[in-house]
Amino acid sequence: MVNKRKRQSFWSLKLREIGTKRASSPIASADEEGLRKQIAAWRRRVKLTNQVESPSGIPLREVYTPQDMPYFRYVSELGMPGEYPFTRGVYHTMHRGKLWTMRMFSGFGAPEDTNRRLKHLLENGETGLSIAFDMPTLYGYDADHERAKGEVGRCGVNVSSLADMKTIFEDIPLDRVSTSMTINAPAPVLTCMYVATAQEKGVPPEKLKGTTQTDILKEYVAQKEWVFPPEAHLRLIRDMIAYCTKHMPYWHHISISGYHIREAGANAFQELAFTLADGFAYVDLGLEAGLKVDDFAHRLSFFFNCDMDFFEEVAKFRAARRIWATAMRWKYGAKKQRSMLLRFHTQSSGASLTWQQPLNNIVRTTIEALAAVLGGTQSLHTNAYDEAWALPTEESATLALRTQQIIAEETGVPSVVDPLGGSYYVEWLTNEMEERAYRYLEKIESMGGILEAVKTGYIQREIAETSYKRQQQIEKGKTVIVGVNKYITTQESPIKTLKIDNAVQKRQIERLRILKDQRDSRKVKESLLRLKSTLMDTSANSMPAILEAVKARATLGEIMAVGREVFGEWKGPEAF
Repeated sequence: MVNKRKRQSFWSLKLREIGTKRASSPIASADEEGLRKQIAAWRRRVKLTNQVESPSGIPLREVYTPQDMPYFRYVSELGMPGEYPFTRGVYHTMHRGKLWTMRMFSGFGAPEDTNRRLKHLLENGETGLSIAFDMPTLYGYDADHERAKGEVGRCGVNVSSLADMKTIFEDIPLDRVSTSMTINAPAPVLTCMYVATAQEKGVPPEKLKGTTQTDILKEYVAQKEWVFPPEAHLRLIRDMIAYCTKHMPYWHHISISGYHIREAGANAFQELAFTLADGFAYVDLGLEAGLKVDDFAHRLSFFFNCDMDFFEEVAKFRAARRIWATAMRWKYGAKKQRSMLLRFHTQSSGASLTWQQPLNNIVRTTIEALAAVLGGTQSLHTNAYDEAWALPTEESATLALRTQQIIAEETGVPSVVDPLGGSYYVEWLTNEMEERAYRYLEKIESMGGILEAVKTGYIQREIAETSYKRQQQIEKGKTVIVGVNKYITTQESPIKTLKIDNAVQKRQIERLRILKDQRDSRKVKESLLRLKSTLMDTSANSMPAILEAVKARATLGEIMAVGREVFGEWKGPEAF
């Protein structure tokens, strides 16, 4: 590993390197001089006067040529797919060799409701599972907690106990399917529930494939679903990294999420920078746990948003791969290629969906999905057109899946790796994204790291300011949203929406009552006492104790309550 002093100046060195490269661009050849004159004459004839910016505020020329990239170096900046710095993709053949995993974010109501939806999607060609949880589960409360009232099963599936997890995956072969779980604060508990479910099916942890999101840093920045103070959550994540590295070699223990950062209002290069900053913090965490970078870094994955500006999104994904590979190689001293690969899941933008003229969302999602595929995603979720109204119906979810399948099977897009590579505009914009991300990474490092930037509210303020400016642009009509501030219709066509049965909460509460009546209370109490002792010992790994409590039939709320007792709770900074 590179020593701490050198690591602290890494981002500054990269920015100086970019400046030096531009200043030392080669002298133009006669052909290039002719091109320069041709471009100048063209601009005089066209006389374009309007100034255009990308949605992220990047000034754009009307056309891009080799003159915009005299400093570009193909081998060091672009290279070949599957080779350092991986700008063109993390695998040699990319989607020509294997299509991306098609995951539809699924979960609603009671566990049996979600089980039926998962089976339906698998039957219709879904190739990976992705589970959404309701608010009580995300905050670590059982269905019978007073704060769960009215929220059980509303925005995802409710999981209060191991029994619920077993119901979700009933008759689903966990040794043959990859599962992604969007859970953060209680991630260690839900991971242990998944492990216990698999073990009761006869599937050992070392055969499980999938991902737990676990990205608590972005919760403090964007989604706001934390439970404990940051340091306590990071300790638990450290334990997960160490445990999964040893016992779950095919499991991605963290999916570093820019999606929620973007949904909170960040622009494309802010999403890129803040997500990578979180990722590097988790690398530091693994190193602090005593692991070697090449032992665990390949099981860090990413989760990005894909919004409506097609080229910004493609450039963002390409820049992300290059920055991650560069830092892992030179900042962290990774030796194995797999440690340098930024592999990511993409979800089309929820914030881009509108409740006005909701069928327009089919078009939006298609464009975003295409950008994600051309940007080299490894996994993709496409939002349903009705999600600005409610959770998707079976019909709308199937249509969203069909969107991916049409791109995969009918367009020919997967036939060529990185088909946009070499575009003057795409390469220029990729470099622009990279440089702007480096500037944020340098700033965050100068503040003492991402944790300090979060605790002081710096990241939150940056996102809020960007979000506010964008909303002003929309309200003034400078940013057009079709059907919202332009091409408005006076009458909206009604659409069928998913209704969550109010009886879900009653059923879940009754199941909890039966569980508590039938389980071995002494065994539960003993396991929770051992968990408390483990959490109080900062040198101990908490995962085995959590797994023991889960198997003893302790509930999610009971396990998280032990953490609340040991660590306390936390209030975010006044960021505005």
